[in-house]
Amino acid sequence: MTLPDVDELLEQAGFDEDASVLTRRQAEVLALRERGVPQADIADSLGTSRANVSSVEASARDNVAKSHETVAFAEALSAPVRLTVEASTDLYDVPNMVYSACDDADVKVNRTAPEVMKLVSEAAGDAIHGREVRRDITISVASDGTVRVRD
Repeated sequence: MTLPDVDELLEQAGFDEDASVLTRRQAEVLALRERGVPQADIADSLGTSRANVSSVEASARDNVAKSHETVAFAEALSAPVRLTVEASTDLYDVPNMVYSACDDADVKVNRTAPEVMKLVSEAAGDAIHGREVRRDITISVASDGTVRVRD
């Protein structure tokens, strides 16, 4: 199999090794894996084992997940609206909680109640079961109305 030009892929994606939490090797592996290149082919091209490529990929994906969590945390800190939805709350009550907190902070939310419930349910994962909030979740709303959920 002929592999895509990894330097070109990284350049197109705007990879900057000095500004990234990913090493160049991690970025290379992710770029190739995202294009469907099998780990065995990547290992052959890099002169390493499939197990090593698997380990590099897992570390890269972990770093990406941690970066997303860090950004979410930073956004929550600076958001004008932050509220905790406590365990045992009915999911159907959450939109009104969000709208009320936003009214108090003079922030507009451009989402309907069903959209807010869907966003919260999807973002909170297993913290929501049916209509029940099973553990506390934090909802923040940025000044532009962007709603974020952290559990």
